Amino acid sequence: MLGGLMLLVATVALLHAAYSTYEHLSHLKALGRPEGALPNDIIVEAVIALVLAIVGATIRGPSLREVTWRSEMKRRALEEEGDPRMSFDKFLQRAGIAPKAASSS
Repeated sequence: MLGGLMLLVATVALLHAAYSTYEHLSHLKALGRPEGALPNDIIVEAVIALVLAIVGATIRGPSLREVTWRSEMKRRALEEEGDPRMSFDKFLQRAGIAPKAASSS
C-alpha cells in the first residue's frame, strides 16, 4: 500500500516537473531568450520524484529469493529432470552464449 502510494506521488510529481519545465521554457521563448537554466525548484522536484519512485518500487516489489546452488537443489529433486544443472545454465545455452552440451542417449 505504501509503495503504491509513493509511486503515485512520484508519478504526479514527475508529471508536474515536466509541465513546469515546459511552461518555463515557453515563458523564456516568449521573452525572446530561449537559453537559460531551469529553476532549482523544478530540478529538486524531479530528483525527489525519482527518489520516491525508486523507494516506492523497492517497497512494492516482491521479496528477493536466494540464488545459490543449495537453494536451487532444495526447490527441486534430481529425479524431476534429467539434467541437475541450475536453470540459468540452460538459459545460457538457449541464448547461444555457451556451446550446446553433447547429450549421450
